[in-house]
This record gives sequence, structure tokens and C-alpha cells, in this order.
Amino acid sequence: MKHPVDIHVGKRVRHRRWMVGMTQQQLAEKVGIKFQQIQKYETGMNRVSASRLWDIANALEVPISFFFEGVREKMPEVARAEAAEEGAGVPGDILGDREALELVRSYYAIPESQRKRLFDLARVLSDAS
Repeated sequence: MKHPVDIHVGKRVRHRRWMVGMTQQQLAEKVGIKFQQIQKYETGMNRVSASRLWDIANALEVPISFFFEGVREKMPEVARAEAAEEGAGVPGDILGDREALELVRSYYAIPESQRKRLFDLARVLSDAS
């Protein structure tokens, strides 16, 4: 059975990897393991050891604490949310969705003045639905 903290840490690994535009293969090479192991970490199937988390944090250029951000607030509900997520097929963490992360990455690549206009447009469109 997956532990909620392992799931949370795995999601944070995937989130950071996607934000820096790194593939599982590239991260695995930097850490010195096979990409299948990265897959298992990201799904929470396998626990990440302290030394491996250290290597992953260095490869992704974040402090180790990054992987635990938000876990305290979510801890009581992580197990329920994950169970509901599996049953509903809807991501509980919107930034766990590849399309959403690509959208965020693209959004921040837009110059700030245009980004504000796009944000306003998106807000109007979402209110119209």
C-alpha cells in the first residue's frame, strides 16, 4: 500500500521535473539510476531513500524541504484524496497534470504586459461557462 507521504514526495518530484523541462530519463541519468525507478518514485510506488532524495534535490536544484512543502496541511486528507482520485479519474493536484504544467510554463514565457491581458481574458471566459 502506498503511503500518503511517499505519494506527496513523488508528486513534488514530478512537478519540479516538469517545471524545469526535464524528462524522467534525464533525471535518472543525473541521479545514476534507471528511469523506471524515477517512475516508481513519482507514483509513490517506491519510497525515496534519504540519500536518493538528496541526489534528486541536487539534480533538480531545490532544497530537500521542497519535496515536503504542503505535506503537513494535506496529511490527514492525502489518503482520502488519493482514494477519491483513483475512483474519479480526476487529478487531485492540478499541477500533477502535464497539460496544466505546460500551460503554466508557457504562460510565464509570455511578456508580463501581455500575460496580464491573457489572464483577464481567461478569467472572463471561465466566468462565461
